[in-house]
Amino acid sequence: MPSIEGEVTMQAFLKGTSVGTKPPLKDRVAATAGSSGENKKAKPVPWVEKYRPKCVDEVAFQEEVVAVLKKSLEGADLPNLLFYGPPGTGKTSTILAAARELFGPELFRLRVLELNASDERGIQVVREKVKNFAQLTVSGSRSDGKPCPPFKIVILDEADSMTSAAQAALRRTMEKESKTTRFCLICNYVSRIIEPLTSRCSKFRFKPLSDKIQQQRLLDIADKEHVKISNEGIAYLVKVSEGDLRKAITFLQSATRLTGGKEITEKVITDIAGVIPAETIDGLFAACQSGSFDKLERVVKNLIDEGHAATQLVNQLHDVVVENDNLSDKQKSIITEKLAEVDKCLADGADEHLQLISLCATVMQQLTQNC
Repeated sequence: MPSIEGEVTMQAFLKGTSVGTKPPLKDRVAATAGSSGENKKAKPVPWVEKYRPKCVDEVAFQEEVVAVLKKSLEGADLPNLLFYGPPGTGKTSTILAAARELFGPELFRLRVLELNASDERGIQVVREKVKNFAQLTVSGSRSDGKPCPPFKIVILDEADSMTSAAQAALRRTMEKESKTTRFCLICNYVSRIIEPLTSRCSKFRFKPLSDKIQQQRLLDIADKEHVKISNEGIAYLVKVSEGDLRKAITFLQSATRLTGGKEITEKVITDIAGVIPAETIDGLFAACQSGSFDKLERVVKNLIDEGHAATQLVNQLHDVVVENDNLSDKQKSIITEKLAEVDKCLADGADEHLQLISLCATVMQQLTQNC
């Protein structure tokens, strides 16, 4: 016969209560999760994401766009938007910050569909995924009681890489679902967006960020992250990033990791940014001026062996040629035309060594004409 103690234990088990002094399992799991949560450190995040604008007011240097988005945050209707301009000027950050303010953290994931160039965005996706999302109706209230617009936002990042057929498929969806959905197209080149789409959107050009604005942002980040860098170092960082704040922040983080707490110098930034040092460019010009093809070939070979990119040399050489006072306008035009040819050939996958030899031979011809 089973003992009385055994029966009590069985009944306790069936009722879901515990026998003895052990606490229930879920309490033990919760306690363990709590203690492990306290010991967890904050996850390391790339500075580009860490300092991405969280609200529209934090967006730098784009006054017109900020003014329009602020009106929509105050209750005005939002048109379909087309943001275009160079990379790293805040196009994606601006619309994401506006969407977060419009919908709040809870509704943001439900109300915003973001498709990037890395996502599948052919004509089939536009017809199915985007269309189905656009057809959903939404309410105009938020859990925190703040007013919420009765529409969703579809963000098509890098829209200039979409095929013309996929862009054409968007036209009808934009018109039909205008009551429930707003579209925001983001691209670098507005000429690659078909005319019927651009005419349905309010266009905003994002200007390259001014040096002053970039320097302020970088100094602010350097201060928060306790990075040692001089004002001259910040100015050089802005120069090599060419108006792209995202690139500048990435270079700053890479330089910080490389120096390990020491001061960041111009040389460190030059190494990280892949910029060809001025002495190397001067050496190349001296070889071209010497009139010796053997010397020129040695310099070009050394340049490639050191791992410098040919496209970077083309960009830097262009600036040097344009600013060179010893060359006539005709000579400058011949060299810059050759630079354009070489750039196109490199983009098509031509051999770097042969293209640089060809370019430098043209520069040599023009420089030795003066002698």
